[in-house]
Amino acid sequence: MRIPVHNLSGEVIEDIEVQDTVFGVPVNMAVIHQALLRQLANARQGNADTKTRGDVIGSTRKLFMQKHTGHARRGPIRAGGRKGSGAVFGPHPRDYSQAMPKKMHKLALTGALSEKVRSGELLVVNELKMESPKTKAVKGILDTLKVVSPALVVTGNAERAVVLSARNLPGIKTLPVSNINVADLLNYRQMVITVEAVRKAEAIWGQKEAQPTA
Repeated sequence: MRIPVHNLSGEVIEDIEVQDTVFGVPVNMAVIHQALLRQLANARQGNADTKTRGDVIGSTRKLFMQKHTGHARRGPIRAGGRKGSGAVFGPHPRDYSQAMPKKMHKLALTGALSEKVRSGELLVVNELKMESPKTKAVKGILDTLKVVSPALVVTGNAERAVVLSARNLPGIKTLPVSNINVADLLNYRQMVITVEAVRKAEAIWGQKEAQPTA
């Protein structure tokens, strides 16, 4: 597969060949959905906690006799139906994290990337580097490339100047290619990626070249 490369002026300067194992993978929605649920579950802290009837202060004495009072039957003051009592089946600290085989995670990630290419939402630029942070400069580049938010800006490495320049732009997120995840690929419509980041993505998730034998 060949993808056009643009310069920062929006002109196509060349076509590069990319691996089909990264940018031409059939989409498996079931695997992508499972990967998204896993990512959201792993982001949960799981520190919510409630007191049970054994944790609250109060007597275990029955408040009044069971019958012949004309009132509803009541247990002790710590019973779950009373105000200030312990919660019934309330949350307690737990681990929400889920595991996923590496091959399934790779299939979900490459499938989401491939869908970006097929839908025309992936834009490759030759480079994206800045000497000093300047939000106006990044906004001008994105406007020239006709990129509308929400959009991802993906670089080969963590470019501090680019991150600082784009963080005040609404709907724009900047991250290195090694931090690409399924949730961001689904939540952000367009994706601007550098040639360096494309090659690193192929090195991470693509097919490894066979090493020559001695």
